[in-house]
Amino acid sequence: MERTLTILKPDCVRKNLIGAVIDKIERAGFRVVAMKKTRLTKATAGEFYGVHRERPFYGELVEFMSSGPCVPIILEKDNAVADFRKVIGATDPAEADAGTIRQLYADSKGENIVHGSDSAENAAIEASFFFSSEEVVSVN
Repeated sequence: MERTLTILKPDCVRKNLIGAVIDKIERAGFRVVAMKKTRLTKATAGEFYGVHRERPFYGELVEFMSSGPCVPIILEKDNAVADFRKVIGATDPAEADAGTIRQLYADSKGENIVHGSDSAENAAIEASFFFSSEEVVSVN
């Protein structure tokens, strides 16, 4: 069983799509093992996305992620990281496969509804940014 982290981004929350996105995730076979609604400050968003600090989009990303509430979620499933990246689709919704979360709900490459970890190692690091071990409740 593998875990991955997703964040339903401020545009998802603002557009009242939390339930629709979680429904799509659960229908794809993922189990929610931790979830909360929170609001990142510019400092915490900057820390979380620190790996992108030198990229040209970093400032916009920090501004966007601190613009409103978001919903971090730890998901569990066999092959969770790769399978989740298929469910969410390409970063640019115009390039995302039909029926993916980003193709259905995202407005742009910058406001693309959802974050998905890119590896199991990063998923563990990212999950620990938002959740203590006591907050993670496995379905087993």
